[in-house]
Amino acid sequence: MTSARRPTHPSRRARRQEHQLIDLALQGGGSHGAFTWGVLDRLLQEESLEIAGVSGTSAGAMNAVALAAGLMEGGREGARESLGRFWRRVAKTSPFHALEMGPLASLWGPDNPWLTAWTAPWRQAASLLGSQLSPYQLNPLNLNPLRDVLNETIDFDQVCGCHKTQLFIAATQVRTGALRTFRQHELSVDVVLASACLPLLFQAVEIDGEAYWDGGYAGNPTLLPLIKESPANDLLLVQINPSLREELPTRADAILDRINEVTFNASLLKEMRSIALLQQLIADEGRPGHHYRNPLFARVEALKVHRVDGGEALAALGAATKTQTQWPFLSMLFDRGVEAADRWLHTHRGHIGQRSTLDLAKTFGA
Repeated sequence: MTSARRPTHPSRRARRQEHQLIDLALQGGGSHGAFTWGVLDRLLQEESLEIAGVSGTSAGAMNAVALAAGLMEGGREGARESLGRFWRRVAKTSPFHALEMGPLASLWGPDNPWLTAWTAPWRQAASLLGSQLSPYQLNPLNLNPLRDVLNETIDFDQVCGCHKTQLFIAATQVRTGALRTFRQHELSVDVVLASACLPLLFQAVEIDGEAYWDGGYAGNPTLLPLIKESPANDLLLVQINPSLREELPTRADAILDRINEVTFNASLLKEMRSIALLQQLIADEGRPGHHYRNPLFARVEALKVHRVDGGEALAALGAATKTQTQWPFLSMLFDRGVEAADRWLHTHRGHIGQRSTLDLAKTFGA
C-alpha cells in the first residue's frame, strides 16, 4: 500500500521564526479524522512549532495517541510515520480493501458515482438495522476492529510516558452524562475506545467500574484542560464537524446529518462561548496583565485561539461517510487536511503568539 504522506516542506519563514508552543484541540468525526491526520502531518513539518498539549475526542483521541507514540519513537518524523501507520491499518479494516489494492483499484476512488450508488443501499440497511437493534443484540461478543488497530499500531507505554507533549482524552460517563477527561498516565486502548464509543454501534466501554460512551457528547474536544495545564498560550482547533449550513435540511437523511453535527458541536460551542465571555469581561475591566487571585483568569486573558476547519469540503460528504474506511477515501481526506493546514500556515503563521485569528464572539455567537 502506498503512503499518502507528502514530502517535508517547512517554509523558510517558519525556519526563521523562534521556537513557539501551540496546543491542539482535535475533534472527533469517525473516518473524517483522516483530515486531521493531514493537518498534523503538515504541522509537524514546521520545526519552529512545538506541540505542547493535545486534547482529543474519538478520532481526535486516536490521532493524539498516534502522535504521542510517534514523537517518542522518532521525533517529528516518527510522529508522521506513526500517524500514517495507524490510518493505513484502519484502511485494512475496510471490506473493500483487497479490491482497492487490486487491478480494479481505480474504480474504488472516492468520487466514483457507481460505487456510491452500489454501496448506498447497504449503508441504509445497516443504519435501519442499527436503529432497531442495539449493539448488545447485534454484537453480543463486543467485537471492535479498532481494538486490533490500536493494539497493532500504538505503543501505549510510549504514550503514557511521553514527555514531548501532554494528552487529554475525553469520554462521556453513561451513568451521569458527565465529561471525564483522562490524563496521560491513565491512557490505554480502553480509554481511546471509550472516547470513540458510539452507543448505537458499540457496547459501552467499562473502565474502573464505570461505563463510558463517545466523548463527543460532553467534550468535542474539551478545551479547559489545555487552558489550565498547558504552558502554551496559542490553541489551534482542528474542526471537522461543520458549524454552519446555509440550507435548511428537508430530507430525512439531511435532517439526521444536521442533528448529528449540532449534537457533536454543542459542547465545543459552549466552551468557546464561555472563553469569549471571560475574555470580554477581562477586557471590560481594562486591567491587562493584572495579577489575578485565580490564575485561570490570566491564562484566559493570554489565550489566542485559531482554527483549521474542514468546512464545506467535509460538510458536503455528509455524516454517513464517517464510517467509510476505504484507502482512496482516507487518502483524499489526508490531502485535504494537508492543504487546509498549509493555507492556514501561509495566512496565519506570523500571528501565532501575537493574536487570535478566530473571532469567538462572531463564530460561536457569544
